[in-house]
Amino acid sequence: MTDDHGKTHVLFVCMGNICRSPTAEAVFRLRAERAGLGDRLVIDSAGTHGSHVGQPPDARAIAAARGRGYDLSGIRSRSLLQSDFERFHYLLGMDNYNLHFMRAMTPAAFGGYVGRLLDFAPHLGVEEIDDPFFGGPQHFDEVLGQIEAGADGLIAEIRKHVPASGNP
Repeated sequence: MTDDHGKTHVLFVCMGNICRSPTAEAVFRLRAERAGLGDRLVIDSAGTHGSHVGQPPDARAIAAARGRGYDLSGIRSRSLLQSDFERFHYLLGMDNYNLHFMRAMTPAAFGGYVGRLLDFAPHLGVEEIDDPFFGGPQHFDEVLGQIEAGADGLIAEIRKHVPASGNP
């Protein structure tokens, strides 16, 4: 599914939009660019709870991502909005709690995909990306690995519908 400008819109969602979803936004953006899809996508992230609106990602998420070559520095937290269901084709939650929240907001006429990022990485054998907020550095690294796997699976899915740049 693409909009009239030929771009596929992807939104990553967690609770506060300071750990998992901004990490997913940055990981997916870089991996999509490397896959030749960067100019075919609009990528963003949001939180189901607005307690961190306007704040940068958690410093531990920034450090873990930087260690793998991802840049979260320009991302600021925002809340999931009803209008996101008009703008985005894929709305991907990090866990079942946020997925439940998202599904409760989904309009009946919505024609896109509301699910979990790890729906695109079934080989991991887990459905949810745990919130690393109360964990240590190793938890942020584990989350990064799961997000990378989900991002790669999502890129493979999008490739079925959107050719890479320079391809017909």
